[in-house]
Amino acid sequence: MTKMKKALIIGVPVLAVAVVAGVTMASRSRGVDGVAVELEPVAKREVVQTVTGTGKIQPMVQVKISADVSAKITRLEVKEGEWVEQGTLLVELDREAYLAAVESSEANLSAAQAGTNLARENMVKAEKDYARTKELFERSLESQAVLDSMYAAAEVEKARYQSTLDQVEQARAALRQARDALAKTTIYAPMSGTVSKLNKEKGEMALGSQFQADVILEISNLEGMEALVDIDENDIVSVSIGDEATIELDSLPDLKLKGRVTEIANSAKSAGSGTTEERTEFEVKIAITDPGTQLRPGMTASAEIVTEVCEDCVSVPIQSVAVRTLDQLGAAAAGEGEEPRFTPDREGFVEVVWVVADGRAQARQVKAGIQSETHIEIVTGLAVDEQVVTGSYRAISRDLKDGSAVTVGTGASEG
Repeated sequence: MTKMKKALIIGVPVLAVAVVAGVTMASRSRGVDGVAVELEPVAKREVVQTVTGTGKIQPMVQVKISADVSAKITRLEVKEGEWVEQGTLLVELDREAYLAAVESSEANLSAAQAGTNLARENMVKAEKDYARTKELFERSLESQAVLDSMYAAAEVEKARYQSTLDQVEQARAALRQARDALAKTTIYAPMSGTVSKLNKEKGEMALGSQFQADVILEISNLEGMEALVDIDENDIVSVSIGDEATIELDSLPDLKLKGRVTEIANSAKSAGSGTTEERTEFEVKIAITDPGTQLRPGMTASAEIVTEVCEDCVSVPIQSVAVRTLDQLGAAAAGEGEEPRFTPDREGFVEVVWVVADGRAQARQVKAGIQSETHIEIVTGLAVDEQVVTGSYRAISRDLKDGSAVTVGTGASEG
């Protein structure tokens, strides 16, 4: 037997099996008399549109305490988790160098004031000498040259006196600065609250800086808590100040908290820049209406924000809405003088649902509105109690054509 004959003998049974399998799969999808589908009547219901985000719990009011001057911590009067009243002494820094600076500034001020007194006396003397010389000159008893010399000497002493006055003011300013630095070696609580974080211990160095704070501790008002969550840029346009939200915590899975949006960031933040996981998000603050006593700053939270509610609107399950091209719909072209049944968008797609009447499916173009996790609002295109196809996904997205015969059965959920 030749190789070609062997291949034909083997190939025929394989082809037969493939044909049988294809027929079986088609039968499961289309049923005996048509495409197998599941139906549901169009109804009015409440549709709640939400967006979700994840983030952290934080106090609504939180103050980071850092030093304005650099020195070693000599006293640390609080512990983490301790409640402090406004004005309570929190931290004291080493004062020796700043006390010495104050004493030095005081000495400089005294010296400057003494110099001022001497300059004033010299100025007064020079002015009197000039006045006497001027009288002698007017009586022709002194020359013009001597008069000019005495005038110049008086002006020099006057300028010197003014310079010493400026030096006194500089010394006073230096003393005020030294006293201010000394005062900043003791740090008091600016508000009442809980010490939520303690970053340093007694004996460590506190670095004072105007540009980058070296945080010693944090005081938080734990009675007012909020969730700071990140919302995707595609969803942020739906979020508004005052939107209600439900907050869940990873550490307290049985606890659901209510909140309200109080702040929406104007600028986006990016994560994973330059990678396939790059995303752009906006920070949203949600004030928790009743935080209780179990919340702690830094807990991981997820929020579901209600952005819009339609209380009594025509709606269908989300999976019932499909996007098809005109060719995929298989609809007959409009006759002369007839209005076209479908109006594609700029990209050539039509948003449709499949309505079943008299055993046949009809593509119905619709305009969708808001959607929840399970249902979508139909603004135009459907009426209450019409039968729409809800399954299977394969039938809705691929198998059904305009005018297809259908059978209702449980097999519609497959595929």
